[in-house]
Amino acid sequence: LCGAAMQGLLRNPLADGSTLGVSAGASLGAVIALALGVTIPGSDYGGTMLMAMAFAFLSLTLILSLAYALDHSLATNSIILIGVIFSMFVSSVINLILSFVNDQVRSIAFWTMGSLSGTGYPHTRILSLALLCGGVIARHARELNAFAIGEDNARHVGVNVRRVKLAVLVTVSVLIGVCVSVSGSIGFVGLVVPHAARMIAGPNHRRLPASMFAGAIFLLLADLIARTLLSPVELSIGVVTSLVGAVAFVIIFYRARKAG
Repeated sequence: LCGAAMQGLLRNPLADGSTLGVSAGASLGAVIALALGVTIPGSDYGGTMLMAMAFAFLSLTLILSLAYALDHSLATNSIILIGVIFSMFVSSVINLILSFVNDQVRSIAFWTMGSLSGTGYPHTRILSLALLCGGVIARHARELNAFAIGEDNARHVGVNVRRVKLAVLVTVSVLIGVCVSVSGSIGFVGLVVPHAARMIAGPNHRRLPASMFAGAIFLLLADLIARTLLSPVELSIGVVTSLVGAVAFVIIFYRARKAG
C-alpha cells in the first residue's frame, strides 16, 4: 500500500519508503530504542514503536526541509536525492551504534535485516489500527491517478499538488514507522510488489488494496522460506525478499523499458 502510493505520487520506480529515507529513519529510532533499552510501562515493544514513529516523522521533516531549501517547489527529484543521501547517512550511524553495543549486536543486526520471529497477535492489533491510515491514501486515489501524467498536468486539472504530496508523505511515514518497529526494515516489498500488482490490477489507485494483499502474501511466503530453507537455521526475511526482489525488479524494469 505504501509503495503503490509513493510510486503514484512520485512517478519513479525507486521512490518507495526506503528511497525517501523515512524507513531508514524509522530503523534508526528502533535501533536506538533497542540499544538504550527504551520501554513503555506495560508494553514490551511500545518504546521501540514510539521511537520508530518519532524518527520516521523527524526524518520526513528533515528531508522535506532540505528539499525545500534546495527547491521551493518540492520537486520529486530533489526529495529523492535528499532521501538517498539521508539513507546513506543513517546507515553509517546505525553501524556506529552497533560498534558500541557488543552484547546486543546480534539481535539488533538481525532485526535491522527484518524478522517476524518476535511478533504475535498484539502486534496485529497495532498494525490493524495503523492500517486505518491507509484510508487517507485511498481518499486521494483520484489525485494520485492525476500524478501519473505529471505534476504540472495534475496541477492544471485542479489538484493541489503540494497539499496532496504532504498528506500522503505524512501518512506513509506513520505506516512505515509502525511496520518497521514490528518487523524491522524489510527491503524490496514496497518496491517490487506494487509493480507486480499493477500488472494484474492495473494502474488505477482506487485498486490499491490489490497491492496491500499482494504484499502480505509475498511477505508470508518469504517468511516461510526464511524459516525452512536452511532449518534449523533461520534466515533473515530481508535476505529472502532482497534476493527475490532484486531479480523481480530487474525483470520488471527490463519489460518496462522494452515496452517503452
